Amino acid sequence: MQDKIHPESKMTQFICACGNKFSALSTLKETDHHVEICSACHPFFTGKEKLIDSAGRIEKFNRRYSKKAPEKAAAAKA
Repeated sequence: MQDKIHPESKMTQFICACGNKFSALSTLKETDHHVEICSACHPFFTGKEKLIDSAGRIEKFNRRYSKKAPEKAAAAKA
């Protein structure tokens, strides 16, 4: 690594809007940094994630193209 080109990293305390605080190495100049969302309140990590039901889309696709599949198979045999 080259000397004097890398930013200085130091311990920074991150404060979430939910009140959670954690420390990590960062190149930010301030020692406290406020964030909007963290792993304690993010829906993906808390298990409160909304799953989108795509079964309707798949069924619609199958209904639309299942009619054309037998026609193509008959044309390929002929």
